[in-house]
Amino acid sequence: MSESETAAATKAAHTREVPESTDYEPLDPEYMTDMVEKFFGPLSRHYFRPRILGIQNLPAEGPAILAANHSGSAFPYDAMVLDSELYRREGCPPHGKCRSVFERTLSATWWMRPFGIDNFWRRGGGVDMTFDNFDRLLAQGHRVLYYPEGVPGIGKGFAKRYQLQRFSSSFVIHAARHNAPVVPIYVINAEWVIPFAFTLAPLDAVLKKLFKIPFLPLPWGLLGVIFPFLWYLALPVRMVFRIGKPVDVAAMVREAGVTDLSNPDRATMRSVAERARSGMQARLDRHVERYGRWPFQWRLLRKHFREAAGKRSLFLPLTWVWKFVRHARDAERPPARNAVHRLLRDWDLFFYYVPLGWFLLSLARRFRKPPCGYRGLSQQERRRREGAFTWHLKDRPLPPRPPAEHVSGT
Repeated sequence: MSESETAAATKAAHTREVPESTDYEPLDPEYMTDMVEKFFGPLSRHYFRPRILGIQNLPAEGPAILAANHSGSAFPYDAMVLDSELYRREGCPPHGKCRSVFERTLSATWWMRPFGIDNFWRRGGGVDMTFDNFDRLLAQGHRVLYYPEGVPGIGKGFAKRYQLQRFSSSFVIHAARHNAPVVPIYVINAEWVIPFAFTLAPLDAVLKKLFKIPFLPLPWGLLGVIFPFLWYLALPVRMVFRIGKPVDVAAMVREAGVTDLSNPDRATMRSVAERARSGMQARLDRHVERYGRWPFQWRLLRKHFREAAGKRSLFLPLTWVWKFVRHARDAERPPARNAVHRLLRDWDLFFYYVPLGWFLLSLARRFRKPPCGYRGLSQQERRRREGAFTWHLKDRPLPPRPPAEHVSGT
């Protein structure tokens, strides 16, 4: 490599952008479909037993904003279950999949990614949450799965369950600019996945500054620091997703007297966002009263356990990290030669069950070759693989969407 090429690679490695100005589609339909059909789909159906109501309110085409509330647990199982269930129920159409938008803090460092899987959100169709990206997704006609509470919604803790945090005003602007309906999705019972998660703002501020971790749920999170696999545990709640009727937020903006959408008054936009939040909170309270009285439904769980012949290991959350990571690795490597080889080639996963195993896991990722680690990769190649950069659609746009009739027929 020449001196100029080395300098260019070093500069790119220290920026948040991917340097090329070409189409970029990280969605991996084969990986996503295989995970939904063979692994996470059965786990979701038998363990979390999602109930989706009001599916007729879900638009088949965009632009549209699907706005859901977050549970107060640290791990976003609610988002994963909802995204995969919508994908499965619509027949796994890669070109018509809802595009979720996610905060960069959930992908910037490997311990914040689900099970540490590289580029997890983007491989499942996610797009980095930036103002411009949101605008471009709607302009291209996508349905955007969005959590208006943001990271505070994930880290609000069990004590604030079903209490919607402040909504960002950005989605109000986007809805008005593109005349996109806002379809509320009320997530119920997911708060009980970890009913002993509480947060302290001063501690979270320190962790965010030192380790880029936005919050630490207490006391459960402290146990997860000691034993990594505990970070991914979840109780078998039956999640309910109530899809409400579309809300004409664009009309609310017009009623507020906003005419210049290129430079709207921020105070007015915040007022409209608060009005949307208040309306959603009132309806969420009613749905919680109706569907949230018995979050676990043990009798139904026993029924699913009997029906899940051959897949009962899915009922053991301590095995999930092993299954998730190995599934992701298997998508990039040849089959194991035998049962012993299948077990031993993932020896580093045992560190998830070792006290303070995060350090050992980090070392293993550094010294093992892909798909188990990053040995032999340049810094730029590693960042690409991890997905530890901010993806801006203005620099690397999504490929053009196919015609609507092609999408509906996939």
